[in-house]
Amino acid sequence: MSQLRSLLVRCALALLLVAPTFAQEATGKRWFSENYTKREVMVPMRDGIGLFTSIYEPKSPAKAAPILLRRTPYSCSPYGADAFPEALAPSTLFNELGYIFVVQDVRGAYMSEGQFVDMRPHNPHKSKAQDIDEAGDAYDTIQWLVLNVPNNNGRVGMWGISYPGFYASAGMIDAHPALKAVSPQAPIADWWYDDFHHHGALFLPHAFNFLHGFGRPRPEPTTKRSWGVKHGTPDGYRFFLDLGPLSNVNERWFKGEVAFWNDIVAHPNYDEFWSARNILPHLMRVAPAVMTVGGWFDAEDLYGALNTYRAIETQNPGIYNVLVMGPWVHGGWGRNDGDRLGQARFGSKTSLHYRSTMELAFFEHFLRDVDVATPAEASVFDTGANEWRSFDAWPPRTTTAGSLRICADGSLVAAHGALPPGKPRREFVSDPAHPVPYTQAITTSMSKEYMTDDQRFVAHRPDVLTYQTPQLDADLTLAGPLTANLVVTTTGTDGDWIVKLIDVFPDDTPDPQGEDALLPGQRMGGYQMLVRSEVLRGRFRNDPARPEPFVPDRLTEVRVLLQDVLHTFKAGHRLMVQVHCTWFPLVDRNPQVFVPNIYAAQAADFKPARVAVWNASTLDFGVLKDGR
Repeated sequence: MSQLRSLLVRCALALLLVAPTFAQEATGKRWFSENYTKREVMVPMRDGIGLFTSIYEPKSPAKAAPILLRRTPYSCSPYGADAFPEALAPSTLFNELGYIFVVQDVRGAYMSEGQFVDMRPHNPHKSKAQDIDEAGDAYDTIQWLVLNVPNNNGRVGMWGISYPGFYASAGMIDAHPALKAVSPQAPIADWWYDDFHHHGALFLPHAFNFLHGFGRPRPEPTTKRSWGVKHGTPDGYRFFLDLGPLSNVNERWFKGEVAFWNDIVAHPNYDEFWSARNILPHLMRVAPAVMTVGGWFDAEDLYGALNTYRAIETQNPGIYNVLVMGPWVHGGWGRNDGDRLGQARFGSKTSLHYRSTMELAFFEHFLRDVDVATPAEASVFDTGANEWRSFDAWPPRTTTAGSLRICADGSLVAAHGALPPGKPRREFVSDPAHPVPYTQAITTSMSKEYMTDDQRFVAHRPDVLTYQTPQLDADLTLAGPLTANLVVTTTGTDGDWIVKLIDVFPDDTPDPQGEDALLPGQRMGGYQMLVRSEVLRGRFRNDPARPEPFVPDRLTEVRVLLQDVLHTFKAGHRLMVQVHCTWFPLVDRNPQVFVPNIYAAQAADFKPARVAVWNASTLDFGVLKDGR
């Protein structure tokens, strides 16, 4: 390409980056039908199975174009050669750039042939045609596309959000040489820690609602699937409490027809079934450039984004591998402005910034050689200072270890300081018949706002322990992983442990006005903003594969990994930690009596327990040296 032409391309892209409104007008069904042709094909796999694939090609291509591929279990609808979708690309900024868009139903989903397997295990030994996995299906698909789609430039990019993010991750393993850029976004990585499970505890409304539809059998190719649950009430707390033990799910709702629910029930511990579905150890021999994207407030796949980046970084030294983390819900970077979530306000349209300056630049650079700045090693949004930060590593190299001691008088003090006088522990009764609610919202689903919810609604419950610092004299920025090291006792033989990190705003914080105004009943003064939270199923405190009971009243260490943060607690704010043992219905109820399989527990197994958190407990974190 001549220097003049290269300059023109860079200028055109720059215009898109700073003024995306023009490109955003070029979207919708009508626009695609006027500017693209569509064909539907069955792409053959090595074992003879055909995968239903929709190919969208520009009607007036200016030059050879890259292919942007998304493989999905959620349907490549609309079906029909004359049917066009509202959107095809990661964002509307791609639409007028002449990409060839390809969407494919994965094996066994919707119109594709074969058998669908949830999180199909990776097969590292594919010597025969019958040795298939998602990496092989991606390879065969790309091979067919570059040979059979006219006017492609020999370069392919893959992307996908959530489950399609998993397929993007799988596609980069032993990748086809034409695959040059991959963006797994909120990718599922390991279903013991992602989505349905968090450290062995079941995220109940998420799993129940999703599997009720998605988990139904598909005996033959179809363009339609059953979705939605008629709960009979908008009150999810009441619905799931009335459901009783999880042993009632099949009897009352699934009738044994949801295969993956049956698998969950049959595999309550981290056995070979789950480890085979962990893609992280297989993210080796990755050749394409990778940009992993996640949301700090993604209720589904925060673990997947952070650990996909880490696994690639550790197992593929020297490749282009970057991380983007913004203040987003699941997929929010592609679906909304990213300027708010519930009561939290982030000061700018963070999603638009990402789409124009990071996502578009990433694909344009690696699929077309456009000379633009690509994302930094870690482009991370500070959810307390409301600003983007760039680092040359994640976690940042400029962090020091910090720790706060959780004290029985309700204070949080520096771990190296003296303990306050008084009792060595705080106690409460945890009753699974009256569990702590996870949200004030009346909903039967997993509320996407819960991860920034104001925690005042539970702060004064007797079964929620609250600890906080004095008002901070200066800003304090936490960066990287958080770990709560609890020392506990319980009169039961099992139990869950929920830990929350909360940013307490000053009482005189003004309410935002105008377009940023809060909903009725919300106030910023004293706002207890949930920053990070996590649950550990206590039986798995030492080994997820080998559950073990608690010994009643014996001091026991419980380590709760809360995932990463980048959050500045501003001067005048307080750090707060809450600890409790139920979190309903977000997390299924633990009987608090050790049974071999909680999914088979009966109503009589659920018992109250008196639990205590002792002074030796700490919250450990990284402090950013240059935090502002």
